[in-house]
Amino acid sequence: MQTYRGVDVRRTLEEVCDPTRLALLVYDMQVGVVGQIADHERVSARVAELLGSARAAGVRTVFTRHLSLPLEWTGASGLRTAMAWQATDDVDKLVSAFPSEAPQSRLVDAAQPQPGELVVEKYAMSAFVGTPLDFVFRDVGIEAFAIVGVALEVGIEPTIRHGLDLGYLPVLVTDACGHGNADAAARSREQLAWFGGTIQTDTATLARLLAAPSRP
Repeated sequence: MQTYRGVDVRRTLEEVCDPTRLALLVYDMQVGVVGQIADHERVSARVAELLGSARAAGVRTVFTRHLSLPLEWTGASGLRTAMAWQATDDVDKLVSAFPSEAPQSRLVDAAQPQPGELVVEKYAMSAFVGTPLDFVFRDVGIEAFAIVGVALEVGIEPTIRHGLDLGYLPVLVTDACGHGNADAAARSREQLAWFGGTIQTDTATLARLLAAPSRP
């Protein structure tokens, strides 16, 4: 790892697999979201595998849950988004898709938090918008996050891009991320690779490195 003026510059997967600097971000593994993914069983299995690896290595883990505001509290932006996702041009036909206590809003069995793990509730696509995630990451010294879950082309890519702007090194675990649209997901991976700043890897590689993490 290179150092410049006292700043450690982590660039490789081996360098970021330090449990004091890396977090695992499990994105929106909710019943009503995962159920829309064609290969959800495979994705859930990969997520569960990485959860086991992260816990064994002492990596901090955070889960996100996407929620919907009551329609009475949903503004123009939220209403436009809901109309697009619910495929209606009539605002009066909208429903609140993910109320906090609804069955579809709960996390699936393969991605249940354990004591000491964080659950962040959000209303936007980026996990950093309107949540304490950036604050808690910085407060415990997190520099990089590995991200898994669903859906790559909808919320994972915006979270990665936002994380880059905040100064984090994102690690996209490609085979542990589900998608609703294969072409759009492929474009997301290609665009992130072209733009730079994100490490792309697979479950087996990350699990192997977490089993023998590097140290500063």
